[in-house]
Amino acid sequence: MRLKLLLLALACAPGALAQGDALPSAETLTYRVEWRLITAGRARLEWSAAPQPQPGWQAKLHLESTGLVSKLYKVWDDYAAGLDQGMCVAYSQLTSQEGSRQRETKITFDSRTRKASYLERDRLKNAVLLSHEIDIPPCTHDVIGGLYFLRTLNLEPGQSAQAPVSDGKRAVMARIEAQQREDIKVPAGSFKTVRYELYLFNNVLYHRWAHLYVWLTDDRRKLPVQLQVRMQIAIGTITFELEKRE
Repeated sequence: MRLKLLLLALACAPGALAQGDALPSAETLTYRVEWRLITAGRARLEWSAAPQPQPGWQAKLHLESTGLVSKLYKVWDDYAAGLDQGMCVAYSQLTSQEGSRQRETKITFDSRTRKASYLERDRLKNAVLLSHEIDIPPCTHDVIGGLYFLRTLNLEPGQSAQAPVSDGKRAVMARIEAQQREDIKVPAGSFKTVRYELYLFNNVLYHRWAHLYVWLTDDRRKLPVQLQVRMQIAIGTITFELEKRE
């Protein structure tokens, strides 16, 4: 089971920065990954202010499979991204081991030239698999920084927004929709939340059929306490449940 599906999508969230909302200067969120009623992995999401002299943000995600899933299909992914003060992505890097495959993907986003440069390498063969450039808007969001950008939104259920999102292969206008308030119980506790749907699959940014949902606490923190990708019955649903916040 490719847990990387959620890594590729969990933070491609569009939106607009709201006045008065502030992100933490540093934060670590740990998640339990559930698939078909078993614990399939662990994820650690780190956020911090970038060191001077260039103000901005750094985001990191470590994702690994555990237990039976790890024996069937080992996943060990490390993702990092740098963002400017406006939450626009400047670069990202993914180092991944998924089954027998080992890859390294680097993307540079140049707001001045409005180009994204994509380079993917096979780490075992030391060979370039894909290298190209695409056009992007002056400001676009990546797959991790966008989750924090989502937390600056003030959308009420029934409201929606759009913004540019890119994975280095494509750049699209993606829609995010605040759907309804829900009470959610996860290992970290019980929370009052708002459920959002991010329209990134189904030939938007990714071709695969799926629905992506994010539950943020219904307060100023807007903690992402649960994330879920619902796919075809043959594959099933992947759920990230918050275990702790540091």
